Amino acid sequence: MSEMLGLQFGFSYVGLVYLLMLMLPNLFWTRHQPEGYGQIAEKENRVLLVLERIGEVTVSCLVLIFADFNFRPWSGWSWWLVASFLLMLLYEVYWIRYFRSEKRLEDFYSSLLGIPVAGATLPVVVFLLLAVYGKNPLLAGAVLVLGIGHIGIHLGHRKEIKNNKGKNVKKKQKQEEPA
Repeated sequence: MSEMLGLQFGFSYVGLVYLLMLMLPNLFWTRHQPEGYGQIAEKENRVLLVLERIGEVTVSCLVLIFADFNFRPWSGWSWWLVASFLLMLLYEVYWIRYFRSEKRLEDFYSSLLGIPVAGATLPVVVFLLLAVYGKNPLLAGAVLVLGIGHIGIHLGHRKEIKNNKGKNVKKKQKQEEPA
């Protein structure tokens, strides 16, 4: 099948670098989770969670086993890799900003430069652009599955945080009303 699609099996050092850039901040985050994250994560949509897990595993495997993502002589396609890498750097900026923040749920699900739920959206776009650069429809499909699950979960969390914040404000206002 890979020959039919013009894909080249082999180790991708670019894929490895991307996975390291993705996973290292996430590993550090496990010790710096925002307060209340456990309660909000318990309510995740199970379908989105399954899609996210399938996407995570397939994207991680595919970026390592296809040499299509490695550097090639410069061409118009190279701009896709440049764009992908710049967005990966922006993802690292997102994490730096989070780790310097108060580490609240609002900080974790924040936007960056107009990109909603940047911590979920940026890596999905990064790997989608990498798929375009590598002309790899398998990775593109896996990224779409990942994106539906990962971004969907994060948008759901952000919505719940806003709803809870509104409820807390109304609750506080009721408590402050004179009897």
